[in-house]
Amino acid sequence: MAPGTRLVDLDDVPPDSTLLVTLRNAAGEEVEFVLVRVGGGEVAAWRNVCPHWTDVRFDTGDGATIRDDDLVCGKHGATFDRDSGYCDFGPPEGATLDEAAVAVADGAVHLVDGDYDFVRVGESEAHAGRDRSTNPGERLGF
Repeated sequence: MAPGTRLVDLDDVPPDSTLLVTLRNAAGEEVEFVLVRVGGGEVAAWRNVCPHWTDVRFDTGDGATIRDDDLVCGKHGATFDRDSGYCDFGPPEGATLDEAAVAVADGAVHLVDGDYDFVRVGESEAHAGRDRSTNPGERLGF
């Protein structure tokens, strides 16, 4: 039997972008994470905010930018290693993204982090219904 709560099929996580999921923390708050493929056929779940400006989301519903194996913040072009979440360029250089533990088993991605519960694939209620045609903080136009 697969560990944890099944989130999505592994095939649903794009190889060169992200898939947005919403989890609930112990305080009952919805928290967005991006699922991103990492080395060895695994997947990582990174919190969907840039640590430099936490109102800037990597993925606003259409997948985040991945460039040269880095997750890219659209605000200042900061880059985060998709395997470790470590920022190696940009204003938050040296920071590491918050992670929710996930595991791949039986062709699916499972939430194995006891600090979160699965809510849905897609954005949190706080962001639902917003105009996604632009990211108000985006300047780079990826």
